Amino acid sequence: MLDNLLCAFLNILLTGMYSVNQPDSIVRKPWLGILAAIAVSLIWATWLVASRAGAKTSLTPFDLAAFRYGISAVFALPFVLYFKPWMQMSLKRIAVVAFLLSPVYILFVFNAFIHAPAAHGGIFMNGALPALTLFIGWIWLAERISRWQLLGVILILIGAVFAVADSTQLGFIESWKGDVMFLIAGVFFSGYLVVSRLWQVTTSQVLLCSSIVNATFYVPIWYFMLPSGIAQASDSQLLLQVLYQGLIPGLIGLLLVATAARNIGSAATAAFMAAVPALGTVLSVIYLKEFPGTLGWISLVILTPGILIVALSNR
Repeated sequence: MLDNLLCAFLNILLTGMYSVNQPDSIVRKPWLGILAAIAVSLIWATWLVASRAGAKTSLTPFDLAAFRYGISAVFALPFVLYFKPWMQMSLKRIAVVAFLLSPVYILFVFNAFIHAPAAHGGIFMNGALPALTLFIGWIWLAERISRWQLLGVILILIGAVFAVADSTQLGFIESWKGDVMFLIAGVFFSGYLVVSRLWQVTTSQVLLCSSIVNATFYVPIWYFMLPSGIAQASDSQLLLQVLYQGLIPGLIGLLLVATAARNIGSAATAAFMAAVPALGTVLSVIYLKEFPGTLGWISLVILTPGILIVALSNR
């Protein structure tokens, strides 16, 4: 039974990787896309909780970033060597994609979790992502924003305001610092989404830029120069962060997104991921005991339809 599940799981991963590099070779399977979209939504939501939990341990943001790039690079290397994505990318494009997914981006994220609750990561990073991507596309590519998209952006902004008001009432005095850092990180990731669509970046190219290139530069700097709390962390804490920073979201999540987008389309995949802020909030209540107030729940009720409207109105 376990062997069958493992084989099925590996098939999903390999199908996601192969289909993005060979776009016309795989027959679409809606059931596979739906399963992949649900799985990646759960992965992203649990990553919020795991990252907040890691920020509350002795591990430093530099340690978490080292796990994200170093561990993922080890697992990504065979895929990258097999597909040779550098042959289809210019040095300039490799540098741009690597920077947008660089330690600068991820250190904003991990430092944000020190100041703000996990739910705010879902709201100000995942939730604001569609609005930020639309804005960057409008500024950079002169893409037109429809009335429906504008309505969705307005709902997202109103939801964010309610979240800030809620955190102030609950005594999270410094959460605004984390919220600003989440938004800055969201700008980085939105920029990556825009160039990824513009340049038709494949999954193996993302693995090259995000994992291999960034690990090559960052891991030696972290090892020799940056503060670390690994020696004081428990084995369970280390295992959780190694899995959630180095393997599950950065590699498995990426391939599941590719699988979902291939089989049900990018708009439907984005619609499933609209559930991430709400799922992250529920999981943070269960595992971190971070209870939002009334305004926090209202924020999610307003924010989630906004994300759905933007996602489904994208052409």
